[in-house]
This record gives sequence, C-alpha cells and structure tokens, in this order.
Amino acid sequence: MSGITIYSSMLCSFCHRAKQLLKQKNLPFDEIDVGERPEAYEEMLKVSHGRSSVPQIFIGDTHIGGCDDLVGMISSGEFDDLVEELKLV
Repeated sequence: MSGITIYSSMLCSFCHRAKQLLKQKNLPFDEIDVGERPEAYEEMLKVSHGRSSVPQIFIGDTHIGGCDDLVGMISSGEFDDLVEELKLV
C-alpha cells in the first residue's frame, strides 16, 4: 500500500469522522467500502490481522487502527510525524 487507505462502510459514523479528519488535514486517501465489495472485507481482515470493525486505516503499510486510534495519534503528534516521514505532505 502507498499513501493513506481507509476501509469503511457507508453507514458507519466512525468512518465518516475518520474521513473528515483526513480531509481537514488536506490528505488524500483511498477508500475501500467493505459494504459494497464483500471481497474487500476479507482483504481488510487479512491486512488488519483480524480486526473486523470499520474503519481500518493504513498509512503506507502501517496499520493505524480505527477512528479512536487515529484521533489519539493526531492528538499526540504521532500522525503528523508519520505522514511527514512517509512524505505524504
């Protein structure tokens, strides 16, 4: 994976919040809707080591986790450091 990828579902409020946070940071991301593509759900399970909730967020090959994990990383500054390290800005 390269860039930011978010596995999501259309009806998930946490997914909407995570995407909103990424948009506020002006970061492009690829969205994979597991509701529209059931095969993507199996892919998500594999790459997230069995985490079955959405969203599941990746920056490059680094698994961030869900929305709460993203919020925590943003609050601590880890998110910006990782984005800068991977030259996504």
